[in-house]
Amino acid sequence: MTPSPLSLSQFARAVGDAVRREPLTQNAWIIAELSDVRIAGGHCYMELIEKDARGTTTAKMRAMIWAGSLPSLRRKFFQATGRDIAAGLKVMVLGSATHHNVYGLSVNITDIDPSYTLGDIERLRREILERLAKEDIIGMNKLQYLPPDAQRIAVISAPGAAGFGDFMKQLDGNQRGFRFYTHLFAAVMQGERTSASVREALDRVEQTIDLWDCVAIVRGGGATSDLNGFDEYELARRVATFPLPVLVGIGHERDRTVLDEIAHTRLKTPTAAGAFLVDRLEQAWQLASMLARRAADFAAERLNGDRMRLSHAEASLPMTAASRISEARMRLSRSASLIPHAVSGRIARSLAALDSLPRIMAMAAASRKEAETARLARTADIMTEAVAARTSGATDKLQSLTRLVEALSPVSTLKRGYSITRVNGKAVSDPASLRPGDLVSTTLAGGEFTAKVETIK
Repeated sequence: MTPSPLSLSQFARAVGDAVRREPLTQNAWIIAELSDVRIAGGHCYMELIEKDARGTTTAKMRAMIWAGSLPSLRRKFFQATGRDIAAGLKVMVLGSATHHNVYGLSVNITDIDPSYTLGDIERLRREILERLAKEDIIGMNKLQYLPPDAQRIAVISAPGAAGFGDFMKQLDGNQRGFRFYTHLFAAVMQGERTSASVREALDRVEQTIDLWDCVAIVRGGGATSDLNGFDEYELARRVATFPLPVLVGIGHERDRTVLDEIAHTRLKTPTAAGAFLVDRLEQAWQLASMLARRAADFAAERLNGDRMRLSHAEASLPMTAASRISEARMRLSRSASLIPHAVSGRIARSLAALDSLPRIMAMAAASRKEAETARLARTADIMTEAVAARTSGATDKLQSLTRLVEALSPVSTLKRGYSITRVNGKAVSDPASLRPGDLVSTTLAGGEFTAKVETIK
C-alpha cells in the first residue's frame, strides 16, 4: 500500500524528530573551524566548516550560541586564550543538532573547549607574517611614497563585481568633481586561482609602472572562507616588495587578511578605499588653497608696506634732494682742484699700458682659443652620450607601452577564450535584449559563426 503523501511542513517535522532522537547528534563534541561569526540581537551566529589538506571545504553547517549562554562562553574562551570567539579559529564545541521547518538544519552550541584555540587559517596567517618578518620585507610597502594628490590608480579587482563598482562610485561620484584616472587590471578574487591571478595583475601593472601613483586591490564582502586566497605567502611577498604603494580594501570591516597587515594602507571596504583617495585629494586641495591665500595675503601686506615707504620717500624727497645737491657741489669743487694732477698721471699710465697692449692681447687670444677648443671637444662627447641615453630610455618605454596595448587589445582578449556575440551588428551584453528566433553572430579568435536563438535563460 502506497503511504499517504506528506506536506513539506510534515516532512520537515519528521526530519527534526529524527535528528533530535539520534543520540550522536545530541550533546556531541564537534571539531570545526569558525567562519562568518557575527552577533545580532544578543545571539552569536556562525558557520562551522571543515577543509581537506588542499584547503577545499568538505563540510559546512550553520550554528548559533543563544544569548543565555553567549556571555559565559565568551568570557570562558577569552580568559583561556586571550581572544574573542571569531572567524578563523579552530575550536571544539559541544552542540546538539536541531532542525527548523524554515531555516533547516543547524547546531545549537552550549559549551566550548578553550584548549582548541587558533585554527588553520589564523595559524597560516601568523606563519606567513613571521616568515616575511624574518626576510625583513614585512614593512617595505609601507615605506613607498603615496602622493597626497594621487589620481592615477591601477585597480585590481573582478570585472562587474559589486566591490569594484562601490570603489569606482566613490571616485567618479565625489562631490568636489575631482578627476581620477583608473584602469582595471582584471583578476580572479575568489577561490584557488586568487593568489596567482592577483600576482599576474601586479606583473601587468609593473610593466607600465610610470603611469600610476598607486595600486588598489578591492573586493567586496562575502563568506570569510572566500577570502582564503589572500592569505598566501607568494602573494603577500609580491605585495610587500611591490615598487608602488598598495591600498587594500577587501571584504567587510570585520574581515582581515595577510594583505591587510603588509600593504601600504589597509581600508576596511572597497567603499572606504575610494573615500580614502578622495579625502586625500580633498586635503591636498585644501592645503594648496591655503597656501595660495597665504601667498596672496603676503603679497598684499608687502604691497601696502611698499606703498607706505614710497609715500614717506615722496614726502622727504625735496629736503633730501637739496641736501644731496649741496654735498655734490662740495665734492665737485674738491674734484675740480684735483683734476689737472689726476689727468697728467692718468695719461702717463695710459701711454704705458698702450705700449704693452698688443703683447697682452696676443697672449689672451691664444689662451682663450685653447680653452674654447677643449670645451668644444668636451661638449661634443657629452652631447653624443646624452643622445644615446635618451634614445635608449625612450625605446624601452615604447616597447613597454606596446606590450600593454597588445595585452589589452580585443584580439588578445579573444585569444584567451572570450567571444563577442552580435545581433544586427550590435554587441549583446544582456540576454534580455534577445528574442527566440533571432540570428546571432559570434566572433572567436579563430573565426566567426552564426546561430539561431532558441531559448533564453
